[in-house]
Amino acid sequence: MERLGTGIGWRPEIADAVEDMPGIDWVEAVAENVCPGHLPESLRRLRERGVTVVPHGVSLGLGGADRPDAGRLLALAERAEALDSPLVTEHIAFVRAGGPLTASPRLEAGHLLPVPRTRDALDVLCENIRIAQDALPVPLAVENIAALISWPGEEMTEGQFLYELADRTGVRLLIDVANLHTNHVNRGEDPAEALAGLPLEAIAYVHVAGGFERDGVWHDSHAHPVPRPVLDILTELASRVSPPGVLLERDENFPEPAELEGELAAIREAVEKGGGARAAGAWRAAAEPSAVSTEPARQRVALAQTALLSALVAGTPVPEGFDRVRLGVQARALAGKRADVVAKVAPELPVILGAGYRPAFLAYAQGAPMTDGYRRDALDFAEHLLLGGEPADARVRREVREWWLERSGPAPRSRKPGVRLARATRRVLLRR
Repeated sequence: MERLGTGIGWRPEIADAVEDMPGIDWVEAVAENVCPGHLPESLRRLRERGVTVVPHGVSLGLGGADRPDAGRLLALAERAEALDSPLVTEHIAFVRAGGPLTASPRLEAGHLLPVPRTRDALDVLCENIRIAQDALPVPLAVENIAALISWPGEEMTEGQFLYELADRTGVRLLIDVANLHTNHVNRGEDPAEALAGLPLEAIAYVHVAGGFERDGVWHDSHAHPVPRPVLDILTELASRVSPPGVLLERDENFPEPAELEGELAAIREAVEKGGGARAAGAWRAAAEPSAVSTEPARQRVALAQTALLSALVAGTPVPEGFDRVRLGVQARALAGKRADVVAKVAPELPVILGAGYRPAFLAYAQGAPMTDGYRRDALDFAEHLLLGGEPADARVRREVREWWLERSGPAPRSRKPGVRLARATRRVLLRR
């Protein structure tokens, strides 16, 4: 595996700082935020200087019951080629559920959700990863995720699940030590035990990030300084194997460059403390793919994931065995993230609605699950307001309507048949 060194997550908000930062060997860019035909100039300059750029996907949903979408795989492959990357990375997670396998509406989480550590889920994940590996021009590495919730009836520990995954597919692992800390606080899982069970020789690189604890729940925010317990887990990992690369993630609340440089120095120190350069063991070849059909497993996984996601985003009953309180925390976190991301993709809406934006969006989200991405969600939210005669202020409502019309075309249809007929008749007369 290529030695990457010390890196940082490239984000447009800190692009200039990253270019000027000493000791940066490589960067990672969110794949969905990069257009292959129009690479940001900052990434172009970094590539020209010989800095490695790795695309990091967040929407493939390799842990979902469906096979990976061919279009999403092609987009990830195009980004790897455009950036001349040595590998691409994604997550062991599901991000959508429903659809033909369950004969139910498609739902999107807008977030990475954990897969159950069961034989069914492992079989599905292994096949999905092999499909992705065949479609990508470079090796794939997959990341363990943070979770607020635990699946009932799990059959393996995280270490066992990842070991068998790597053994069966030959996939590399992106180990996020901040996520191990998150799962320690939220799910009572011992990070040292997880590390002891991992196939350390399969590690491609390591993520380090910050978060915060509230009411006994750790939130993996990527918007706070890296805490000491996360650095201690990094040291523990480095005492077992020399990681090919270590990367600092920061997605929000960006500090001054000097603070980021200080965090990178602390990361280097934690790795050195753990033992520094130590030769990794030889990685075993992947086992031959099983000829057993995964279709029955896919249907069982689809039903389970759809029931969970529906409870989180559509208010349906909590599936048996789940912690209702923790699911409530997760549901509120998902709705809050939806509100935050919609505010980014449609920044005019919070400006138009002012302080009323967030409560209005959260009320909308309770009864309207996301089904087609954040940009569609923004349009649906605006349409929901207009159809309900909101906002009450006529001037603000007019601004929302103008915003919606600019992006959607025809005005939202009234649910009243008489109004629909009148509008249709008016359109016909105008054409004449």
